[in-house]
Amino acid sequence: MAKKEFDVLVAGELNVDLILDGISAFPQKGKEILAEKSILTLGSSSAIFASNLSVLESKVCFAGKIGRDPFGEKVIKSLAEKRVSTKFLMYSRSSNTGITVALSYGNERAMVTYPGAMKELSEKDITDEMIQSSRHLHVSSIFLQPSLKKGITKLFQRAKGWGLTTSLDPQWDPEEKWDCNWEQLLPLVDVFMPNKEEIMRITGQDNTESCIEAVNSFSNIIVVKEGTEGAVGYERGKMIKQKAYLNPEVVDTIGAGDSFNAGFIHHFINNKPLKGCLELGSVCGAINTTASGGTSAFSAKGNIKQTALNKFKYIWNDL
Repeated sequence: MAKKEFDVLVAGELNVDLILDGISAFPQKGKEILAEKSILTLGSSSAIFASNLSVLESKVCFAGKIGRDPFGEKVIKSLAEKRVSTKFLMYSRSSNTGITVALSYGNERAMVTYPGAMKELSEKDITDEMIQSSRHLHVSSIFLQPSLKKGITKLFQRAKGWGLTTSLDPQWDPEEKWDCNWEQLLPLVDVFMPNKEEIMRITGQDNTESCIEAVNSFSNIIVVKEGTEGAVGYERGKMIKQKAYLNPEVVDTIGAGDSFNAGFIHHFINNKPLKGCLELGSVCGAINTTASGGTSAFSAKGNIKQTALNKFKYIWNDL
């Protein structure tokens, strides 16, 4: 088989984040509150994942839609700075680039999103050339992308047909319907990566173990992120509990789950066992909380390894 140009193709949403930090309470209708700090940075689950995975030195390309506007230019510049290939980016003819306003309040957050061009990306936009360029396909935030969601099972079928491994992080459903024909989709997903609240909503169960039991008959690897409680991984009847690496000086938690995904998939595509994938995912999620936004803490692999050792006593064994 010919060598692939990229390790991972990320297909999904692109937007910028306007982060308001240091607020004393969430706003109420008719009232105004102040933030101590504001940051305009690259946003979206998919872009944060792609950027941080690239910093870990996996080769990453991105397929998504943006508008012809300053926010779109910032998206391209930000991805390029993290060495994510933008050769497969597309411009919308009618929509602006999406933006999320994130209110960060301690370890909690609330977000408002204008989807913009991300709503237009469809399965048909992801060409065979894009799929064949990579060894692995990752998709996130399917409920924010109605056009892509309609063809999501077909996209994963095509990826598997070309021999790719796959991963999916569903993220939150703003409509809270959680419908996605899971029994057809999940057999095509090698790594399913919801957080605890998401998988409880999807399955109707009230704890992680019951959620996993509800879908394991038609799933492959299941990874449930539990925030400060750590994560749970399930593979072939075996369940592994991974502790969280806790940061006592959290700046914010925006993108922590996406950084977890980046660490996990970096090891997964290099054939590390589930335990090793969970460990690296957990420490990357913790490193994310040491700086504002989803990508600020990830500058170079050497710096990340040093932070992992100094702050979390994690020894990163190179591949």
